[in-house]
Amino acid sequence: MTDVADRNGDKTRQVDRFDQRRAQLAMSALVTLSELGYARTSLREIAQNSEFSHGVLHYYFRNKAELITYCVKQYKAECVTRYDRMVETAETAEELKAAFGAATAATLCENARLHRLWYDLRNQSLFEKLFQAEVLAIDEALELMIWRVVSRYAELLGKPADFAPSTTYALFDGLFQQGLLRHLAGREDAARCLQDSVEQVLARLFTT
Repeated sequence: MTDVADRNGDKTRQVDRFDQRRAQLAMSALVTLSELGYARTSLREIAQNSEFSHGVLHYYFRNKAELITYCVKQYKAECVTRYDRMVETAETAEELKAAFGAATAATLCENARLHRLWYDLRNQSLFEKLFQAEVLAIDEALELMIWRVVSRYAELLGKPADFAPSTTYALFDGLFQQGLLRHLAGREDAARCLQDSVEQVLARLFTT
């Protein structure tokens, strides 16, 4: 029994080390991927811009598609909790609206390249079937993230939310993608305009 337990424990540790190594490689690869995008990046180029060899990358990831999907999935797993704290702590609808707008503008400026990589992958999924399952899963998680904000805002207002979660997400995602394009194009007012638009749309969802 002890030998079996030891072997199982060794296997678990090996799996943990493998997963930790993949996560480490992905974080390093994100820098190159977010700068160049999916189409212009290869495993070899990622290796040249990191401390890891091409052979090491190829051992942990079968190809570029697997690596980029892992990278974005890992990053978005952290993103989907971005607004949870404000949802938990906001005491008034006005406070939540202001916090939501400010946080959206902040992540636009702080993580623009990573958001660009996400939209790149989502666009690629229209052509690459191997991306579709992961992209849909991430998109659904982001939809729930936005819905937690909107449903809490409705609760604080004491009004029902008239729009479906998918429609609500599409509104805010469209605003964010538009703001991202303006920010990357060098528009100095991009973040401020996004913040204003997010707050306005959130309020107008409940004008009836």
